[in-house]
Amino acid sequence: MSYLNALRLHFAGRFQANISSVNNDPVHFYNDAFELAWQDLWGPHYHPPNGWFSPQGDAVWRLMGCKVTAAWLPQGKVPSSDPVLKCIIADSDSQAPAKLVDLDPDQQLVTEIWGLQVRIADAKGNTLLRSDFEPAPFMDIWDRAQGRQHTGDQDAGAAYQSVLEKLEWGDVSQSTFLTQLKKEAGNGLLSIKFNLDNVNIDNTSPDFLTGRIVGTIGPASASEPQHMVLGRHFLAATHGGGHFFVPAGGINHFAAVVDPHHSRIFVDLGNALPTVGMTGAPVNLGKLTLGVFDAARGTPFATGAVTPLGRISGYTSNHWYSRTAGVVALPLTRKQLQSIASVPLVLTADSGAFISEWPTGVFVAADKFVYRMSPGDSADVNFYVTQWGKPKNGAAVSFNADPSQLQVGADSALPQFTAPPVAVPEDAIQFDGSATTDSRGIAVLKVTASDPGSPRNFNDGRDYGIDGQVYGIRPSLDPRVYGRGPDNPWNFVSILLWSGFTAPRRVTWNDIAPTMMQYANLYPVMSRFLNLGDYDSVVAHRKLLTLAFSLDVSNPNSMPVTRDLSPAKRMAILSFLAHPRRGRVKKARAKRRIKVPADALIPGAVAREGGKAAASARRLFHLKTLKGS
Repeated sequence: MSYLNALRLHFAGRFQANISSVNNDPVHFYNDAFELAWQDLWGPHYHPPNGWFSPQGDAVWRLMGCKVTAAWLPQGKVPSSDPVLKCIIADSDSQAPAKLVDLDPDQQLVTEIWGLQVRIADAKGNTLLRSDFEPAPFMDIWDRAQGRQHTGDQDAGAAYQSVLEKLEWGDVSQSTFLTQLKKEAGNGLLSIKFNLDNVNIDNTSPDFLTGRIVGTIGPASASEPQHMVLGRHFLAATHGGGHFFVPAGGINHFAAVVDPHHSRIFVDLGNALPTVGMTGAPVNLGKLTLGVFDAARGTPFATGAVTPLGRISGYTSNHWYSRTAGVVALPLTRKQLQSIASVPLVLTADSGAFISEWPTGVFVAADKFVYRMSPGDSADVNFYVTQWGKPKNGAAVSFNADPSQLQVGADSALPQFTAPPVAVPEDAIQFDGSATTDSRGIAVLKVTASDPGSPRNFNDGRDYGIDGQVYGIRPSLDPRVYGRGPDNPWNFVSILLWSGFTAPRRVTWNDIAPTMMQYANLYPVMSRFLNLGDYDSVVAHRKLLTLAFSLDVSNPNSMPVTRDLSPAKRMAILSFLAHPRRGRVKKARAKRRIKVPADALIPGAVAREGGKAAASARRLFHLKTLKGS
């Protein structure tokens, strides 16, 4: 079960993502060259670039004004008298707001939400459901907005899928829908998916760092994946260009679920249909048709005749997106259910836009695809293989190291230095080259980690100061067995492997000062309360810091907010806070200052924005370099 269910509610509203843009550049991690100007807002027309558009961001992520817009029972739409339709979807009223966290400056395209509490509350604010959102990264980011000159982050669309756990129910007896949802959540889980777009990065706007959110909540099963759908997966080939991903057929990747019990198919177009500029209105592609290819005619796969299953209209109306979150339920006859059992589905549009399943109906992806590891750690990564929407037993999955989607490059502050390397040393991550799925369609990849050292250096050998290394592992299925088809470039596992660190028996300020100074530089909002780079200030606040550094990383008050502190260094900091010592005073060295030109960035306003588009620009450059080599 998942949010693509006959029992579901939809919500819509706004979100806030108060990111800090200082830590987006790998060069900013280099303490010896850090300029205080990098904590300042950029100048007019990006001159000087300084700390880009949000240097004082506190990483807070909030739900804003989200309301339930529709709800469905298996027998049909919930009547207007059901009080669930007057409910709001809110975050916590009893703890700090959630935090938005990148994995690494060289992997910023799997940004996670940590410490989010999701509530369903009635019109009076009474909590009917309180739950914890299992931390998850966004997926399927693409260049969604069309019809104007692209400016990067503002034109992007992405989605989050996870589960809600630790469910605490209030009195839901007045709502037929919520009563049924509570009953179906007997295993203590619900499924949630939400789509984000239209983020505003104009810091002169009252809507700065807010955007549009629509989402769906439905039942979940403990035996199914938490961050992906076991269903039919429509995959787009790449068109090339853009900042993130431009689908060749104009429609982005999406999933669908066939429900034979209720004789329908649920199609999730929430992050799949393009929009018009910053208006958020769907591009009119004409009537959309879901169908199957008529293989008997022997026509080419991408352009073959389609036998319609159902048509989707009305998606361009004013309230369609907010009331459906892009989820469409199409009825199927018994004959149609039989006809689609082992043939590829396709979605076509009158405009010529299209997207389809692989010809053989196969799909492979990891449920959890972001990992943080220390030397000596191991992780079992579950990859799910489906064919025609069902688990595939006995499928051989191959695994290969693939750093091509990592965002490598020092593209802003110090252009005279080359980018630090990623995914080296290669042997710091060990894994088998293949695994075979079981009866549940799961192939388990065991990854073991050793110390990568400190491999991310300038071309003159100086250490950037970025802890550890990032790696990518991509799954694949044998094309000789399962055929070839389009693939999702974001379908890979990202791993942050921390460097080995052994703290001395008596930790002093000298041992932790480089780490604390780095957080002071990269998270300047903290300077309003204390100076993390100053011994006296840290000691004066050590009780509060001990609490913050001791919290579980899933807690919204956990420090550091960036979640990029290794357990070994965390323990060293806690040891120092328990018994502060200055350590031996070292002779001060003359600090080498590096002249940073005001226009030091990659030419073009997109890179100068310092957001996800800048990171993606580094990725595209890296990909071209790999292909060239």
